[in-house]
Amino acid sequence: MADVDKWIAQLQRLEKLSAADVLSLCNKTREVLVQEPNVVRLSSPLVVSGDIHGQFADLQQLFSLAGHPCANNYVFLGDYVDRGSNSVECISLLMCLKVKFRERFVLLRGNHECRAITAVYGFYDECLSKYSDTNVWKAFVELFDFLPLSAVIDDAILCVHGGLSPYTGSLDAIAAINRFQEIPVAGPLCDLVWSDPDHRLGWNVSQRNVGVTFGEAISREFTHNNGLNFIARAHEAVQQGYEWRHNGHVVTIFSASNYCNSHNEAAFMIFHNLVPFFHNFVSS
Repeated sequence: MADVDKWIAQLQRLEKLSAADVLSLCNKTREVLVQEPNVVRLSSPLVVSGDIHGQFADLQQLFSLAGHPCANNYVFLGDYVDRGSNSVECISLLMCLKVKFRERFVLLRGNHECRAITAVYGFYDECLSKYSDTNVWKAFVELFDFLPLSAVIDDAILCVHGGLSPYTGSLDAIAAINRFQEIPVAGPLCDLVWSDPDHRLGWNVSQRNVGVTFGEAISREFTHNNGLNFIARAHEAVQQGYEWRHNGHVVTIFSASNYCNSHNEAAFMIFHNLVPFFHNFVSS
């Protein structure tokens, strides 16, 4: 674990790891992730973070406000990379913390944790710029296939990056998905990382042209049938950093401030004794 501690200290100074160290870190992280189920069971108190998108200052601010992972349990809802300029450092630090704290530090898969999206939205180019070849990018995106799809806190909250799927009406259905693959263009794995809650009734085609949207009755039915209080998801930038939808059945959490110059606040959620608390922040 001494090498992981060294890497954490290095990354906290915003110094990228060597290519050899990244490859070693990916191997260590994969050994941990492969043992995790699609639906990770967790207990509160716990911090839930939304999208980070390579904004290292927001990640540092999050840990400063919510507490160091050595003393707090964390769930990150995905989208660690792309758009921001420090995706390499963000995902490397999160992977180090995953290896160090294991079951107390959960990293879920977002729609950006795949080959197709990172090739277009910045992570591929950042890896190429910082490491001069594609080997590091390949190691990262191969690792992304091992990230779990969801978490359940206190048998009360479903945590997922995007939302629900018409193919997964139960937690058992999510648990049965083969997640060890590139995110497909359709189907349950795609929907869990791409879908959004919507004001329209039922299931609808998403304006993103991938995934689906789901109405309030679907959220209400899913939470009721699975004995849940609500669904915590990320995937959409919201102005106050968090936003309730579907009469309290869904909350969106977004943890990248001033995302794409939109002047939004970031937020994280602390869940304790079945009660959610939200903290807004903006990185300096």
